Amino acid sequence: MSASLVGSERCIRDRSTGARCEECARLERAHSVAADTIADDPRPYHVYLAWFGPGMVKVGITAVERGSARLLEQGTVCFSWLGAGPLMAARRTEQLLRAALRVPDRIPYGAKRAVRSALPVTAAERAAEVEELHGRATALDGWPESLEREPFRPVDHAGVFGLAGLPAAVGEVGELVAGGVVSGELVAAAGPDLHLVTDGAVVVLDTRLMTGWGLRPVRGVGLTVPVREFREPPGLQDGLF
Repeated sequence: MSASLVGSERCIRDRSTGARCEECARLERAHSVAADTIADDPRPYHVYLAWFGPGMVKVGITAVERGSARLLEQGTVCFSWLGAGPLMAARRTEQLLRAALRVPDRIPYGAKRAVRSALPVTAAERAAEVEELHGRATALDGWPESLEREPFRPVDHAGVFGLAGLPAAVGEVGELVAGGVVSGELVAAAGPDLHLVTDGAVVVLDTRLMTGWGLRPVRGVGLTVPVREFREPPGLQDGLF
């Protein structure tokens, strides 16, 4: 993949990964399931456990009609449904599991990127933590009666993302600039992240940075945008927050 990024006028800051400016984002979250500001959504919701790497499991909810789209968007390597039911029942279950299992509802993309090249080789190994937490979750009391529990059925996205044999990334694109160029061979795509081989090394481009920019193809050019180098080897980060 090779493209030149040409800036257009926009109200989003260059380093922002959001699709909206701060004011628009505040308005969007005023009526948002993710922000827990609405309770009248009639659609059924799934509760899920998502795994991104060793020690990185989160609990979340997504509308049943969306299937696994939300999991793919987050770069989830392995997941399993826990149950399905009305929005508020799903939300209460999510809160129960966060407290009882001590799992978060969010994991930073930086932590996910740091371990993608060092994941367990087999699907069974990648599913082990989810299976263990699924068993502990279903054994808990206090689940809402309106939430229908689902058995452990792991879904693995390593092949979909192209993570087998993925080389470790040396850094990530820090921001896009007018006239800047991002050029390289696409070797993996997980969630919003593109892993590109450029000048003999792998660099990650978070495609959320591309909101508001125009694109045109180029040839034979490397990176002319700021790149932030990774300072720690994969898997050695102190925490998730």
